[in-house]
Amino acid sequence: MSACSTASSRLTRQAAAVLLALSACLTLAGCQIGGTTTDPTPQGSTMSTSEFSTLDAAGVAAIRESRTARLDMSSGRLQKAAVRVTADSYGPEINTRDSGKIKFTIVAPSGEISGETDRIRFNTTDKRPDFSEVTYFLTADSPNEYFKLIRDGVERYGVDADSAERWIAGAERDPERKSDFSITSGTSTGLEVNYDLRYDGTKDTQVIIVHVSPAA
Repeated sequence: MSACSTASSRLTRQAAAVLLALSACLTLAGCQIGGTTTDPTPQGSTMSTSEFSTLDAAGVAAIRESRTARLDMSSGRLQKAAVRVTADSYGPEINTRDSGKIKFTIVAPSGEISGETDRIRFNTTDKRPDFSEVTYFLTADSPNEYFKLIRDGVERYGVDADSAERWIAGAERDPERKSDFSITSGTSTGLEVNYDLRYDGTKDTQVIIVHVSPAA
């Protein structure tokens, strides 16, 4: 074999080796790109694992969608930071009268305070780190249902029984009476629970405004 043929053969083998190496590199690169595309790493997840509701925009939206709200006052107070609102916030008002009631629960130092409501409000100032009061509304469509709600407050939260029964007896004697009456608060849960009765016997729906605040 001539020197020219030998040199030509060597160049051909070298070119083939280069092509094989380049092909292998491209194949490996392709595998890496494909893996990155099909297995993305989640970034900035906002999923909450807490059993308690928050009162920021996302939390209020979740309450409206799920029709449930659960607040933690087991320490005796509801801190703004714990529900993701700013220190100077007054808190939201949650009103679902056009879409149904919320199953509302407050975890107290001793037991729970709960009810079905279509309106929740929060009282505070822009200087307080917590809420001075959480207010929700109970409604009843008959006198008997209303009296049952009152007696439930007596049994569960220590609302004054004598005051409650005197009011109920008066309402039974005068079915069309109108009355705004605040029953002496109960503190058996470690929080102060006040039943503010707004009653008009001429109307179909009666209201109890429940005020929950830190015990004095």
